[in-house]
Amino acid sequence: MRYKLLGRSGLRVSELALGTMTFGEDWGWGASKAESRKIFEAFAEAGGNFVDTAVNYTNGSAEAFVGEFIQSDRDYFVVATKYTLRDNHNNKQDPNAGGNHRKHMLKQVETSLKRLQTDYIDLYYLHMWDYLTPIEEVLRTMDDLVRAGKIRHLGISDTPAWVISKANAIADARGWEPFVANQFPYSLASRDPERDIIPMSRTEDLAMCVWGILGGGTLTGKYRDADATKRYDSASEARLQLADKLVALAGEYGGSPAQVAINWTRQRPGLGAPIIPILGARSLAQLEDNLGALNFALTPEQVAELDALAPISLGFPHDFLRSENVEDLIFGQTLKTTDNHRDVVWR
Repeated sequence: MRYKLLGRSGLRVSELALGTMTFGEDWGWGASKAESRKIFEAFAEAGGNFVDTAVNYTNGSAEAFVGEFIQSDRDYFVVATKYTLRDNHNNKQDPNAGGNHRKHMLKQVETSLKRLQTDYIDLYYLHMWDYLTPIEEVLRTMDDLVRAGKIRHLGISDTPAWVISKANAIADARGWEPFVANQFPYSLASRDPERDIIPMSRTEDLAMCVWGILGGGTLTGKYRDADATKRYDSASEARLQLADKLVALAGEYGGSPAQVAINWTRQRPGLGAPIIPILGARSLAQLEDNLGALNFALTPEQVAELDALAPISLGFPHDFLRSENVEDLIFGQTLKTTDNHRDVVWR
């Protein structure tokens, strides 16, 4: 395992993160405590130090398991957790039992600290934007928690690009702690973040910690079975056909479909700041297969071949502003472009 800086911070994190939404059987499909420990220990043995969880995952079991597992060397592990969503322990009649506001954040950070058996959280995420809480309230409360020593760095997840950009502009202007990490879903089956989320993250120097890298498991090819397809809504026919093509190419590349999908995600050309895939496994065997992605790299030609399986239109205004006609109107010539970078030769 190699290590990367977490965005604009100096914190070193492993190039793959361990997701723990599968830790606990409370939701009917996760890993037992014993299996979760095996997954955690195998990740740590491979050099992984970056662990991702949330206050509501498996009704709190995920945080409790992580808290127990990190006790052997708390300072070695970089622990990320999140707040926003209400969990089953909340009073459903309480209108403040969910959301991004100060009251809920302060309550949830204390819950997470207790479950994790620690006095600080390395990376604290706002889990989802609620469109109600003023961004200044979020930032000031998070800054207070940093100054109190309860959290070290700030992250934001599943939030529009314009909100994050505005937030960091406010934080920089007021001397508050900025966001250093952005978490969002990204895979060969879902390239939407290339329109705004990824360019914004590059500009703001945010670590890009991405989930859903296997398209909910579809990209492994396991949902081609008709019965399995019925059990998983995201396994649309279009995704199944994409998975069929990926499985065929993986055989040529010498890796499993999951390994190829992971490496496509973390080797995106022209996207600037590195992407840190979050691995989600329900068994030790799944994690070990995922970690096999570290043993090889895709060639630029292979990445391009995979790109062609699921091309994306960036839409307006991106495609419009990069068209030859517009570039000629602005610059008097057409610029040579490579992905998101421009190589300009002025005559």
